[in-house]
Amino acid sequence: MPPFDIAEGDPFGPHNLPYGVFSLPRSTERTVGVRLGDHVLDAGAAARALGSPHAALLARPTLNPLLAAGRALWSEVRRTLTAATTDPAHRTTLEPLLHPLSSVTLHLPFEVADYVDFYASENHARNVGQIFRPDAADSLTPNWKHLPIGYHGRSGTVIVSGTDVVRPSGQRKGPADPAPVFGPSVRLDIEAEVGFVVGVPSAMGKPVDTAAFRDHVFGLCLLNDWSARDVQAWEYVPLGPFLGKSFATSVSAWITPLEALEEARVAPPARTHPLLPYLDDSDAEPAGYDLRISIAINGHVVSEPPFASMYWTAAQQLAHMTVNGASLRTGDLYGSGTVSGPAPDQRGSLLELTWNGRDALELPAGKRTFLEDGDEVTLSAWAPGPGGLRVGLGEVSGRIVAD
Repeated sequence: MPPFDIAEGDPFGPHNLPYGVFSLPRSTERTVGVRLGDHVLDAGAAARALGSPHAALLARPTLNPLLAAGRALWSEVRRTLTAATTDPAHRTTLEPLLHPLSSVTLHLPFEVADYVDFYASENHARNVGQIFRPDAADSLTPNWKHLPIGYHGRSGTVIVSGTDVVRPSGQRKGPADPAPVFGPSVRLDIEAEVGFVVGVPSAMGKPVDTAAFRDHVFGLCLLNDWSARDVQAWEYVPLGPFLGKSFATSVSAWITPLEALEEARVAPPARTHPLLPYLDDSDAEPAGYDLRISIAINGHVVSEPPFASMYWTAAQQLAHMTVNGASLRTGDLYGSGTVSGPAPDQRGSLLELTWNGRDALELPAGKRTFLEDGDEVTLSAWAPGPGGLRVGLGEVSGRIVAD
């Protein structure tokens, strides 16, 4: 199909236009592109061809300069690209600059500065609490309804979709084992999440208010925070995740700008506890997002978690992340935490789907409790868009390979 002849209802039509970074065959030169159907438009070359003042900003090997440019310029660039891809007068000029996705290499779209992971799904937190603290009066920890729990992760192992994930090794010790042993993880898991990408930095010592969320955050992407549950279980007391998480975090090659998701904004679940002023969103505009996620293992869908059910919003997470005076940097990435819905087929991790290995999943390739070598996990998602259209989020996939 010619690149401009996009099928009706395509979730990657001109109403979407997510950003990525690509290179052409036999070339090492990377440049910014926007996805249009099953093609990628060379955004810098298109801007030059149309005489746009944004050509230099878009003809870069990473999205970071665009991220740092700020909300007003994000809107202006998006308006320009939308006009370019919808005006028939530009068709002849732009068609040579559209490349089939199958012919290009997609790269990590931005240079990751810092990485933070949160724990924002009440359904997930309650499931985990019931698994590990079955006799507790409340499956949530006492602080859970008062602040977005998170930890600082490792930015150097954030990888783009399609990159193989080497099974990590580490110490592990089962409850009945006399001593820890060292070796490859045997309880390798996924965490279906949404990642938020910071564009505009903030000054150290200056917290970012929830109302400033869209002034600082450029867009979002799907994120899989791989987890070695056996390594994590042995190491995490008292300081939390470390080697069980830091070996790999996969993100989509496409960053969807927040402006493409206006119709997907929804109110978060009702608050059951009073919030401190810096987190209070009772009078705020809707800050949740209605994203419909699917998790597939070796092509077989095992769960469909709804992001609209997340208790803590990305705006609250940003406010909490900076309330102590910590600064933001261009390229900061923070994950929502595992997305799980209330139903058994809406859980966002194998830990929950198999109830810590008790109930194996029946897959065409055989039973699974945790991931085996050769397994490929793919997260995909869509959100409601304008006029009943769907906004597609770029998928994130990864295949497990032996060390």
